[in-house]
Amino acid sequence: MKKLLLAGAVALFGLSNAQMTKGDWVISGNTGMGFNNTTTTVKVGGKSTDGPKVNTFSITPSVGYFVIDKLAVGLDLGYVNTTTKYQGLKSTNSTFSVMPTATYYFTNSSKFVPFLGAGIGYASNKTKYSFYKDINNEGLDPLLMQDTETTTDGLAWKVKGGVTYMATSSLGINLGISYDQFSNKETVMNTDIKTNIKTFGVNVGFSYFIKGKAQKSDK
Repeated sequence: MKKLLLAGAVALFGLSNAQMTKGDWVISGNTGMGFNNTTTTVKVGGKSTDGPKVNTFSITPSVGYFVIDKLAVGLDLGYVNTTTKYQGLKSTNSTFSVMPTATYYFTNSSKFVPFLGAGIGYASNKTKYSFYKDINNEGLDPLLMQDTETTTDGLAWKVKGGVTYMATSSLGINLGISYDQFSNKETVMNTDIKTNIKTFGVNVGFSYFIKGKAQKSDK
């Protein structure tokens, strides 16, 4: 009976994260919906204006290679979309980013593996405003819509942390938080325009860990 209980404990809490070693790979996909909060600040000619604070949708596929045990270096692709409607104004903001990242996994004797990561790279941001005209105070008419669209690109960086639950020896379920910031500065008609977009989010997703070839051949 003791052996059976011990075997059950090992199965439940055993070291299932042995694949986070040098030469291994990890493929991840995280998404957030309804939990993220985006704050946009635009500074024109020395005066700052706060934009809307809204819920967003985000998705972040990534791939990493363990250069040493527990430390994976790779690439994160990010997409964040925000849509806001307010008194005849519809605003759609989309940001796409490409960031080299490093993620450290605090492996232990449990199936719950904490992690921390950071990255820096490039991002492109597109903002579209749709204005609806109100004719004779009769209400908003979508057919009388006027659109304006701007696109900027610049530096982006992020930090992330959370925990991965190892459902199997290869498949992990992620729950974490992340903070992303996009910055851009440009001069239009002799006026400096600075844009900062900050996104804080709670995200869920998965990670799939793949054994390195060298380790496979040793078996």
